[in-house]
Amino acid sequence: MSDETKHALLKPTRRQALTMMALAGASGLIMPGLLGRDRALAATPPAKPTGQMIVGFSQEPTVFNPHLLHIEVDEGIHFSLFDPLFAIDPDGKFVPALAVEVPTVENGGISADGLSWKVKLRDDVKWHDGTPFTAEDVKFTLELMVDPEFLSWRKTGHEFVRELTVVSPTEITWKMDKPFAPYPSILASTFIVPKHVLGAEKDKNTAPFNNAPVGTGPFKWVERVAGDHITLEANADYFGDGPYLERIIFKYIPDLTVLYTQFKTGDIDVAGLQWITPDHYEEAKALDGKTVLVVPGSTVESVTFNMEKPQFRDLAVRQALYLALDKATIIDALYYGLPTPTESYMPQQSFYANPDLPKHEYDPEKAKKVLDDAGWVPGSDGIRAKNGVRLSFSNSTTAGNHIREQVQQFMQQSFKDIGVEMTISNLPPAVMWGEYWMKSQFDSVVVGLDFLTGADPDTSDYFKSTSIGAKGGSGQNNWQYANPEVDKLLVEGGQTFVPEERKTIYLKIQEIMRADLPFLPIFQYATVRGYKKGAEGIAYNVNVRIDSWNPGSWYWAS
Repeated sequence: MSDETKHALLKPTRRQALTMMALAGASGLIMPGLLGRDRALAATPPAKPTGQMIVGFSQEPTVFNPHLLHIEVDEGIHFSLFDPLFAIDPDGKFVPALAVEVPTVENGGISADGLSWKVKLRDDVKWHDGTPFTAEDVKFTLELMVDPEFLSWRKTGHEFVRELTVVSPTEITWKMDKPFAPYPSILASTFIVPKHVLGAEKDKNTAPFNNAPVGTGPFKWVERVAGDHITLEANADYFGDGPYLERIIFKYIPDLTVLYTQFKTGDIDVAGLQWITPDHYEEAKALDGKTVLVVPGSTVESVTFNMEKPQFRDLAVRQALYLALDKATIIDALYYGLPTPTESYMPQQSFYANPDLPKHEYDPEKAKKVLDDAGWVPGSDGIRAKNGVRLSFSNSTTAGNHIREQVQQFMQQSFKDIGVEMTISNLPPAVMWGEYWMKSQFDSVVVGLDFLTGADPDTSDYFKSTSIGAKGGSGQNNWQYANPEVDKLLVEGGQTFVPEERKTIYLKIQEIMRADLPFLPIFQYATVRGYKKGAEGIAYNVNVRIDSWNPGSWYWAS
């Protein structure tokens, strides 16, 4: 990893934390302005939108209302179409978007106790259909997030908002029921949607808007050809800098080898999610006319269990499977040693990371003993069983991800050696990451997740028992994990604003998660990214979940 791609750690003062001036920075995980963003200073954007870029995604975006249940790849489209009140940049700093300024105690936007908020809005923003953007749209969006009839992807933080008041078209105020430290980071990933379009719909879960979205962003919706591509065109009335491209095409290429081949041949300009696989790195970095980089990320790869399945309710099973998981060989042989092994969901560069968690031990014989002691007895076919439950389960991931498929095959044999049957059942991305994942219909999954809220360490959406979608909750606790102590700690962490005090809480949460093992952490991502030389403005931002977070800044060098 080069020096320019290393993470840096912001250390805010106590007052900054208390006044919410630098909550994202307080989380510690940031990537200083690198590569595309710095390079853009050496070139000049065109005076008007020119040309197009084609981005390859191995997963198909299917959810275009940014507040319905969705995954990372969908946000690749959301960032082009919509804007939040303020955003988070690669340095972990909040920057104004639809708001004139980021609210702070110093500028009067937030009260000293964190309970009263006032946001001033731009007066020069229009929706893609020409309708002016106003504070009514912000009020509508924040109310939509907690509407009991709406299948909201996130209620965390928003449920504390009270007394939303439109003071004028360019000013909105509200009260917080209780202080909530992660809320600025949540707002930075909350795209504002149009009241005049979506508000008129009786059922917002099935509204036409969801398939033909209208936003304020740098690009406008053109078309989606299911299973193939999505086309967006420049928004000539965009209030910010750019856009500099006439159009962006997001191309769906489910096979990662084909995605790399199309990058290599120039059929796509940017290799997006799931990027270039490590087995192609040596060749890719020598390709003429291409920029190829190893970029650290906050995503963690894991084997995730559905905790409601009887075979996974026994902690001994989860412990044994972790003992039988040969992480070192997986990382070295299949990922060419690029990722970093981890014991936590928290990125290791974070201020809140726990470096003292027990280190993984690969010991199949010990795994067998753990299962023996817990009463899991091998049957005539060699597969263990206990109280009528066979230790057999399926494992799923995205079909066409050939390295994950090799990992699955390796795990399958490793688990068989200790008397556990794992079958492989992979699905197309649109199916895999739809209700199958969101509604916990799986047995186990190999998945990469960014657990943080922007750069904030809060993980309520993933670990709180009230965030289980399959049980009517709002969030992504898809493993259906429930631990009263973790619930209590997450509430406490959300109400604590001093980084050193928050850190103690999140260290404990990581300790509990490592002991409970609802998922087996394998490694923290270090991914191979690539784009054509001449593409400017492309910058990798560890504080968001997708590469195409700043499409309005992209352009071709003349």
